[in-house]
Amino acid sequence: MKFKTTFKSILSLLLLSSCSQFAGGLNPTPVVAAVADQQAPVEVKVTPSPAPFQFNLPTPGAEPVSGWRPPLYPIPWAMSSFDHFYFARPINADQVNWPLADYRYGGIFFDGIVHTGIDIDAEEEAPIVAASPGTIVWVGWGLFTETPGNEKDPYGLAVVVRHDFGYKDQKLYTVYAHMSKTIATIGQHVETGDLIGLVGATGATTGPHVHFEVRLGENSFHHTLNPELWIAPPQGWGVLAGRVMDTKGDPISHKEVDVASEETKKHYIVKTYGSGGAANPDPYYHENFVLGDLPAGIYKVLIKYEKDKRPAQTWVEIFPGQISYLTFKGEKGFSSERPPAPKLKSLPELPSTPTPLP
Repeated sequence: MKFKTTFKSILSLLLLSSCSQFAGGLNPTPVVAAVADQQAPVEVKVTPSPAPFQFNLPTPGAEPVSGWRPPLYPIPWAMSSFDHFYFARPINADQVNWPLADYRYGGIFFDGIVHTGIDIDAEEEAPIVAASPGTIVWVGWGLFTETPGNEKDPYGLAVVVRHDFGYKDQKLYTVYAHMSKTIATIGQHVETGDLIGLVGATGATTGPHVHFEVRLGENSFHHTLNPELWIAPPQGWGVLAGRVMDTKGDPISHKEVDVASEETKKHYIVKTYGSGGAANPDPYYHENFVLGDLPAGIYKVLIKYEKDKRPAQTWVEIFPGQISYLTFKGEKGFSSERPPAPKLKSLPELPSTPTPLP
């Protein structure tokens, strides 16, 4: 009995130690030097979208989630020259906290509006932190409508960071929306993990969470990319990206993809991006769905292409710290062949580390 008590005590200490390491993993020491001139004029131009939209927090599922997660890979992290895990998570969460299928990037809801970020569930007043070094270029209400002080803006209280590095010679921005309180100030330079605000439910939403976006080139609603291809995965975990098409090769929108672990039998559901142009594919992968936070292992992938037939299926292996890729082309089925390397004249090979901006 004495041995059991001691063992439990040691196990508790190990778990606490692991959680501390995990917290540090969310705030890794930046390896990209800050090169932004903090004295330079701050960019505040925002291109509004012509149509209103709403963020809605999905109802949590009944299935319990783990209370502990491994630390993230240090950022920037890339196993391939075409990948770009440049950001840490904006919430220091210790459990799997991605939303339901419709609330990932590209999900369709509220009269066909396409979701341009990911919603990360968190308690009211939980700290929101900068995902990477940069300069604050927006704080407050009015991000979507481009009307500072507009408390009816669907983003609610929001903060935007323009990062010290770019991608393919274009600027990178991250957006943090629905805050209860903003702490950062315009012109402030922040490092990875610096507190910039608190989780809330301001704007068009029904519950507390943070809406997180990655924007490339312009600080605009129409210049987003899927954040799950940009946030470093937990150590030992990977990401699945793919493109679902009909037999002619045209992408299919809002198609459900069922991904099931062969080891645990747990099912993960993701849907392909909605049509309408608000969701943009990665310049290399040309994907229309991404499923992050998958423990390494073998997974069965199911897609119901025709109503009267059994779902098409294949298997894919998820590797630690990497992006696995597949395509589905209607009656031609699945392929695991990755996209060819782009030609230099049309698309230079993408760097494995962020590109410093002048």
